[in-house]
Amino acid sequence: MAILLKNATFINWENLEFRKTNLWVEEGKEGGITFFDELPAEKSKSARTTIDCSGKLVTRSFAIGHHHVYSAMAKGMPPPKKSPEDFTEILRYIWWTLDKCLDHDTIRYSALVTAMAAAKAGSTFVIDHHASPHYIEGALDIIAEAFEEVGIGHLLCYEATDRDGMEKAEKGLQETERYLKNRQGLVGLHASFTVSDPTLEKAMDLMQRFDTGVHMHAAEGLYDQEHCLEHYNKRVVHRLLNAGALNSSKSILVHCLHLDEQEREILRELPCRVVQNMESNLKNKVGYFNGARLGNNIMLGTDGMHSDMLQSAKAAFFVGQNFDMIDFSSAYQRFRHVHHYLKENKFKGDGDNNLVILDYDSPTEVNPGNFTGHFIFGLNSNHVKHVISDGRIIVKDREIQTVNQQEILEESRVQAKRLWKKMQKVNP
Repeated sequence: MAILLKNATFINWENLEFRKTNLWVEEGKEGGITFFDELPAEKSKSARTTIDCSGKLVTRSFAIGHHHVYSAMAKGMPPPKKSPEDFTEILRYIWWTLDKCLDHDTIRYSALVTAMAAAKAGSTFVIDHHASPHYIEGALDIIAEAFEEVGIGHLLCYEATDRDGMEKAEKGLQETERYLKNRQGLVGLHASFTVSDPTLEKAMDLMQRFDTGVHMHAAEGLYDQEHCLEHYNKRVVHRLLNAGALNSSKSILVHCLHLDEQEREILRELPCRVVQNMESNLKNKVGYFNGARLGNNIMLGTDGMHSDMLQSAKAAFFVGQNFDMIDFSSAYQRFRHVHHYLKENKFKGDGDNNLVILDYDSPTEVNPGNFTGHFIFGLNSNHVKHVISDGRIIVKDREIQTVNQQEILEESRVQAKRLWKKMQKVNP
């Protein structure tokens, strides 16, 4: 079965070449797209669905380089028992309190609402970093199945950490191993300051055995570096390099704010990726990302703040005017680099038949020469009209097609209240 997109203006996501054409979109993870300048009659008759894209822009759908499904129910929640005074207290009194209260239903509905939000904002693939220390075994399958119900591709990991004791750290690694035996994924770790050498060594063993990469926070706050120097007599990047975490092109380091010049040089020369999350950094008051001397392996994420990659790209650009060497072109390159990461490492679910149709009726001409300007100053998620994932329509006329959005949102509100009530009983 296939989808026919008629009268489209297709934008090649890599070189921004514009093409007036008709697209034949095949279904499946291995499905492709075929262009027809003159549409054969038999194609019009045999398409499962036909969409007239006159006046619309069609291009590759988006992907999220780093997310936290578990934060989906944080919007509007009651304030923590203590007002945090620094980043470590933000973790302790907010996020580590929340993740301790997650169970099957709150994980499931967090994943469903995240997947729906991502789809409606034009993303068909999410790289997620999960933690639920009192519901570890099977947690990743819950997220994977929820994503697949909506139609979102995924690359998941469980965040192993010693912060809740070595038994929980071991269970986190066991969940990673169990999951990687059946699905594509990464080896998750929280951050250097909550990961002991024994846990790091076991994670590296899993990484080698399953030929994958590590996904962890690095130098998000100054404390991560201070702790590493005090306990290991080295900085975070050196610790991870010595452990063997950074030599894989599949490895992802998230944030990387507080790096010295030597660490930047190391990361510039290695194949691992760095993910920028500007809005999260602003919220947590941990510093400002600067991509200078880090090379071209920078991706963008949302860090659980939301699921709108166009918004993340704008934040990276506007805040970066004061703290980063970033322009229209490099903002777009960071936005799209996740596709290179997924393709280079042969991860499934982000093929050519993942497309977004944009209803962008600009008051000025859109062309290859000025598209990145429209990308920063014009395009927003409200311009996302239809979304195709693996050759299936998952958003049509701005409405989710694969699940009952209203029922899920209603149940999510019920689950969120239950989660918040449990959080009030936690002693951080």
